[in-house]
Amino acid sequence: MRGDSFHFVNFLYLFPCRYIRYMGPENQTSVSDFFLLGLSEKPEQQLPLFGLFLSMYMVTVVGNLLIMLAIGSDSHLHTPMYFFLSNLSLVDICLVTTLVPKMLVNLQTHTKVISYAGCFAQMYFFIIFACLDTLLLTVMAYDRFVAICHPLHYVTIMNPRICGLMVLMAWTISLLNSILQILMVMRLSFCTEREISHFFCDLGEVMKLSCSDTLINDILVYVVTCLLGVLPFTGILFSYGQICSSILKIPSSKGKYKAFSTCGSHLSVVSLFYGTGLGVYLSSSAVHSSQKISVASVMYSVVTPMLNPFIYSLRNKDIKESLRKFIDRTAASQ
Repeated sequence: MRGDSFHFVNFLYLFPCRYIRYMGPENQTSVSDFFLLGLSEKPEQQLPLFGLFLSMYMVTVVGNLLIMLAIGSDSHLHTPMYFFLSNLSLVDICLVTTLVPKMLVNLQTHTKVISYAGCFAQMYFFIIFACLDTLLLTVMAYDRFVAICHPLHYVTIMNPRICGLMVLMAWTISLLNSILQILMVMRLSFCTEREISHFFCDLGEVMKLSCSDTLINDILVYVVTCLLGVLPFTGILFSYGQICSSILKIPSSKGKYKAFSTCGSHLSVVSLFYGTGLGVYLSSSAVHSSQKISVASVMYSVVTPMLNPFIYSLRNKDIKESLRKFIDRTAASQ
């Protein structure tokens, strides 16, 4: 059963990439490539931007990789909360790897071109990992809700099988959503306009280039945003509402602090993720400058994954201790 589930997810993950590769653009559009305008068109800013994003990318990958290694190497951290955290770190690495390397290549080579297939592949993977971020944060909020509000039933409710099914469900929903979105965009025709006002192939920006009717696509985007954006956020708010209510009933201030400290890091990450995402939405509605919208998008797509390891390592004693032990073991083995 577990093997069948793995092959099913693997099929969902790879099928659209093969479909994009074999489905030539000549059958769908007269456009063979697009141009990513990026964050700045000034030549003197390309090198500083390259150094900045290379540094951010390296910090993100190394930081999240250390979190995963620390959790995997410490048996005391083999709990549902850290299982979900290690999955979140993996998704964050994949998210920035989907966006930043292509941006670095364009900055280094002073080109803005991305192929038709490359653009759709980037959209496909970005949708997967952005959706996974949202769903994993929701699952982590539910985990904290059960731990604080129903501590006696925590081990029973959040058993390894349920945790594995939650992560598998998050992957499956994200993959199906991405496949649906990409297939719906592939039915559109693209004529002469090829400039994408972003540093990556954003779904909304690509749809703006189409010379076909995008009404169905727009409806789909709004429906999916409500189902996979608003509903999970509502679930997170409900979970923390119940958590705060339970914490306030604890008589001692020490007990309140201990209970809140177990979910403080997650609450910080949720605030950062949804705060920057809301900022992008508001900036796109109020500001008509594509460059400013792109800069705002950097916050949730690049900066947030970079800051997550710092938030969890600085606010979590278990992670700090595990990281210290892992680094000591690594240094001693050399």
